[in-house]
Amino acid sequence: MKTIRLRPGKERSLLRRHPWIFESAIARGAADAGETVRVESHEGQFLAWAAFSPVSKIRARVWSFDESQRIDAAFFKLTCARAVSARTRFDIQSDALRLVHGESDGLPGLIVDRYGDTLVAQFLCAGAERWKAVLADALLAATGLTRLYERSDASGREREGLPQVSGWLSGDGPVELVLREHDWQLALNIATGHKTGFYLDQRDSRKKFADYTRRLKFDRVLNCYCYTGGFTVAALTGGAAHVTSIDSSAPALQQATANVALNGFEASQATFMDADVNASLRQFGAEGRTFDAIVLDPPKFAPTVTHAERAARAYKDINRLACKLLSPAGVLFTYSCSGGISADLFHKIVASAAIDAQVDGYIVERLGGAPDHPMTINFPEGEYLKGLVVMRK
Repeated sequence: MKTIRLRPGKERSLLRRHPWIFESAIARGAADAGETVRVESHEGQFLAWAAFSPVSKIRARVWSFDESQRIDAAFFKLTCARAVSARTRFDIQSDALRLVHGESDGLPGLIVDRYGDTLVAQFLCAGAERWKAVLADALLAATGLTRLYERSDASGREREGLPQVSGWLSGDGPVELVLREHDWQLALNIATGHKTGFYLDQRDSRKKFADYTRRLKFDRVLNCYCYTGGFTVAALTGGAAHVTSIDSSAPALQQATANVALNGFEASQATFMDADVNASLRQFGAEGRTFDAIVLDPPKFAPTVTHAERAARAYKDINRLACKLLSPAGVLFTYSCSGGISADLFHKIVASAAIDAQVDGYIVERLGGAPDHPMTINFPEGEYLKGLVVMRK
């Protein structure tokens, strides 16, 4: 077994069971891509077993902190089964859910979502890639399913020195599927949709938005960065009279239009705009339009902390414009999925935006990802999705 030795003092995060080892922390030692290495402190103390990545800034990702643990097929079979079993303890009102959430489930670089009888997996780092065949068998055994589609086409693979790959790993069948979620259905394409095909992490936020719409009787709703219309369908299910939805992807808007029809709503109840959100918000302001509820669910503006300052300006701008468009007692559901923006910083950004818009409001709720996208005690980076519900005074 190859060994990597850390620089003095760099063992502290591992002693707190944080699973990442950065390039700058390593004094000596190397291995092949994805190879399991023994990680030791500068004094030779065992710290962890980890998967080595020769080109990534995150040079190794921990599989286990147990010195007696063997990293083999049996280990991955047990770890996958444990992750799948954990989901049975969560309240998930859907036939689509996340089964493996990377580091939070002890499987760094592995994302697995289930859509009915189909699994979709992303192998995003060198360790997960090296053990791909073993992991695929373990996932199928843990779920009793036979269909597994790979979506290892995320940009993060490039940082690991890995090519983008997609296609069936086990079985085959249609890539256009329909999931059931709460009181509605949503169609998706696992081959071309974002991530593994859909944003399952917003499942409970969509339900909450439907509940707010029903309770507060929103008439005019604005859904920004609407993608395939999840929040649009939720608002209509909650009784909204009309929803205006904006996205810059024509294929996504086409799917959103189909999802409105799939749930039995009239086309006249929804307007879809293929447009820039920022420009559209400014246009609505110039026209004097207002909305009872607004959803801001933008893409990742800050993938890392180094991008935070520029991203903060972008988040502030769209939130400032949205606040101006809220009718009295209107409600804003605003989100950041940027890992480089903390929950505290996001709160400050939204507060600053409201002040500039000369709008005061209550923060009614703080929101996060659905429970099948967990953040664990030792891995705060798992809290990538942050949301606030702001009610205008």
